[in-house]
Amino acid sequence: MKMLQQPVWMLRALAVLAGGASVMGCFSNRQNEGAKLYETHCSNCHGAKGEGLKRLIPPLAGSDYLTKNRQGLACLVRKGLKGPLLVNGVEFNQVMPPADTHLTDSQITNILNFVQTSWGNQGEIFTIREVSEQLRGCGASDGR
Repeated sequence: MKMLQQPVWMLRALAVLAGGASVMGCFSNRQNEGAKLYETHCSNCHGAKGEGLKRLIPPLAGSDYLTKNRQGLACLVRKGLKGPLLVNGVEFNQVMPPADTHLTDSQITNILNFVQTSWGNQGEIFTIREVSEQLRGCGASDGR
C-alpha cells in the first residue's frame, strides 16, 4: 500500500510544479509589456531613453511633470494633449496624439509603470484600479 501512495504523491507534486511553471510563464511573458508598448507607441516622439526632442517634445526621463501631474497621466495618454505644458522649467507646445482606440486601460498602466521606473525615474507604481479610476474621471475608461 505504501508503494502505491508514493507515485500518487509524486504525480501530485509534478502537477503542482507544472501548474506553477505555467503561471510563471504567463507572468514572464508580460513582464516587459510596458517597455514593448512604450517602444511601439511612445518612443518615436519621446525617444528610446525618454530624452524627448530638444524644445519640441518633452522628456520623460527625469521629468518633474510625472510627479506633479500624477493624477492626470492616464487621461493624458488616452486623450492626448493640445496646448502648452511645463516640464523641468521648459515650456512645450506640441500636440500629443490620443491613444483612444488602440490602448487598453491595462496597457496604459503598463506604459505608465515603465516610464515611472525607467531612466532614473523613481515614481510610485500605478495599479490598474488607479488608472481605470483616472480614466473614468475623464470619460475614457474601456474597462480592460
